[in-house]
Amino acid sequence: MNSPELKPVPLTREVFAPFGDVIQTQGAESYPINEGTTERFHDLASVDVVEAEGRPLINIFRGQPRVFPYQVSMMERHPLGSQAFIPLDRRPYLVVVAATSAKPGIDDLCAFVASGDQGVNYHRGIWHHPLISLNQICDFLVIDRGGAGDNLEEIQLDQGCILTVEPV
Repeated sequence: MNSPELKPVPLTREVFAPFGDVIQTQGAESYPINEGTTERFHDLASVDVVEAEGRPLINIFRGQPRVFPYQVSMMERHPLGSQAFIPLDRRPYLVVVAATSAKPGIDDLCAFVASGDQGVNYHRGIWHHPLISLNQICDFLVIDRGGAGDNLEEIQLDQGCILTVEPV
C-alpha cells in the first residue's frame, strides 16, 4: 500500500494557533528600550514548564538535513511542558503536528514550512515530529522543561505518510 502524501503549507500564527505559538517579529508588539537603541519584541510565546516543579532549560539542537521525500512514521509530545524552537541560522525548516490529544493518525497530521525568521513553541501535550531541517545542518535555540517526571512520549504511527516539499 502506498503511503499518503503530506504537503506543508506556509506557517502563520493563525493556522498554527491550535498547536502553539509562532515566534516572529512580524506583527508582534514591540517598543524601544536601552535609550532607544534596541527594539524589544515582547511576549512572543507562552513558555509552560513549571508542571511538577519543572524549570526552564535553554539548549541548542543541531538538526541534520533530512532526505526528501521523507517518511513520517513517528510522533512525540511533552506532557509536562511546552517546547520552543528558534532557528539560529535563519534557514527554513519543516514542522509536523497533529490535531488530536489521542494517538494521532495520518488524517490528524498538519505540516508547515517555517521561514528562517520564524520559531515555534509547541504547547504542552501537542503531538509533533522531531526537528526536520531541510538542505543544511541547522542550529536551533530550544527552550523546554527540565526536572523530575517523564516529559517525553514517543509513538509509532499505525500508518505513516510521505512528507514532500518544494525546493526552498
